[in-house]
Amino acid sequence: MTAYHFLLFFHLLGAFCFFAGGAVAGTLQLGALRRKRPSEILTLLRLTRVGVLLVLAGAVLTLVFGIALAHHDGFGLTPGWIRAALGLWLASVGLGAAGGRTARRARYRAEELAAGADEPDDELRALVAHRPSLLLSWLSGGLLLVILVLMVWRPA
Repeated sequence: MTAYHFLLFFHLLGAFCFFAGGAVAGTLQLGALRRKRPSEILTLLRLTRVGVLLVLAGAVLTLVFGIALAHHDGFGLTPGWIRAALGLWLASVGLGAAGGRTARRARYRAEELAAGADEPDDELRALVAHRPSLLLSWLSGGLLLVILVLMVWRPA
């Protein structure tokens, strides 16, 4: 295995983790939207942490091995498509983190309610269905798709 293949493998592994983690967290968030009982919402929101860990691992792997790969291939960080991808990567991570804050508060509220009567609650419903947070999370995922396009087509 050459250095190029090593770097490429871990860069692609990171990209897979990044996308898979986002898909896991997003799917579980959508599942929580369809539930009423705090204990059910809590179960789904706790599982989103697996997706978040995958996103974090993928973010680190794509960044570290992507930069190493760019330097190994002689591109450096000067081509516009690499700079654009790095900017979009940063925006995607930031938007995803901002969107996830409300889900974390929803998980805490669901824990409180599930420990008690486990009855539906308007505050919990509002946190789970908070549109600005959901929009931030979806925009984060959309930026990942744009990064993928940049990586595959490498415009000049």
